[in-house]
Amino acid sequence: MTLNQAFAIRVRELLKDKKMSQYKLEQETGLYHSTMNAILNNKVKASNFKSVALIVKALNMTLADFFNSPIFEFDNLEIE
Repeated sequence: MTLNQAFAIRVRELLKDKKMSQYKLEQETGLYHSTMNAILNNKVKASNFKSVALIVKALNMTLADFFNSPIFEFDNLEIE
């Protein structure tokens, strides 16, 4: 799994847990719908760190908490 795929899966998992819509996340981050779709549907080669930080902040989490998931273990990731 690529890092971008893992990021998208984690965001979708947290949206579900927090009962938050993608639209609400877009509103909270200020990211365009097309940008959010590209991130969540793995259509970008590499998300920029600003977008990652905005998303994590909008989910009301720290970066450490967001990335504290088995999905981000290096054994599970293909890092190009």
